[in-house]
Amino acid sequence: MKKNVFSSLHLPGHLDDRARFALWQDIHVAEIWSVEYAIAANQPFAAEIEATPVGPVVLGQMAGTIRHASRKARNIADDGRDGYLLLINHGDTRLSGAQAGRDYSVGKGEAALVSASEALEMSGGDSNVWANIVVPREILESAFAHVEDRLALTVAADNEALGMLRRYCNFLEAGPALVSPDLVTHATETIVDLIGLVTGAKGEPAELAGMRGLRAARLQAILDKIRDNFADPSISAQRVAQQLRLSPRYVHDLLQESGVSFAERVLELRLQRAHRMLSDRRNDRMRISEIALLSGFSDVSYFNRCFRRRFGSTPSSAR
Repeated sequence: MKKNVFSSLHLPGHLDDRARFALWQDIHVAEIWSVEYAIAANQPFAAEIEATPVGPVVLGQMAGTIRHASRKARNIADDGRDGYLLLINHGDTRLSGAQAGRDYSVGKGEAALVSASEALEMSGGDSNVWANIVVPREILESAFAHVEDRLALTVAADNEALGMLRRYCNFLEAGPALVSPDLVTHATETIVDLIGLVTGAKGEPAELAGMRGLRAARLQAILDKIRDNFADPSISAQRVAQQLRLSPRYVHDLLQESGVSFAERVLELRLQRAHRMLSDRRNDRMRISEIALLSGFSDVSYFNRCFRRRFGSTPSSAR
């Protein structure tokens, strides 16, 4: 339960920069997880990792001249790690990358949820500082349905739940190690719950948290319009904005604050309807193309790709 530190300062002093980095990466792969790193070319190599376990959760921070990190299929096969990581950028340089078909870019104070079980890329500047809150996959997925849908979505620096999570983690890291099993369980559950609020994984009630009054009411009206009309092929943020007498930019801004874009919401609702229809024996006589059309898809090939990516099977297999 004590904080562990793995620093390049602990490496033999007689090694040159290249040898120190190679040794550091070998130890990292053996002791932490399999990641391929690249370092700044014009600065001496330096890297420090701090890790504080809280039950099954790990509160970590990494700082140094690591400018690129890559986790490929071979790395995932090497260590079998499958947890989720909430990445929080503490440095002045943006951290950018891709996962699950999405590009992400987090500035200072911003965050994004990533997974250790899917290919991941991340790039920054010559010197970077970031935190990782690592939660085992089974814990986060049992707490929040479809949490994988939240991967690589940027969380704003002023997100109220993110601020609370950072303060709570700082409190745990600064204090003595927790010993009582009840306190460890409480702390773990609190961290997981806050991650759900930060990412929007707790659903619409969580997305409304932090908004007040008129803005919350308008977001709810937008969500209702999307839910009622998602199967209409002509649905658009512009049309919803016109119906509610709002500007399209205001609609996009509110949805961005909630953590899920207009297009992502519409796509998810369409896929969920198609999945329900395919699973219902009363629709056995309907062609898959008809079900796709009734769910709002005008392109069957696009529907098939989205369905397989979302549910891990083809529409015909789901049927």
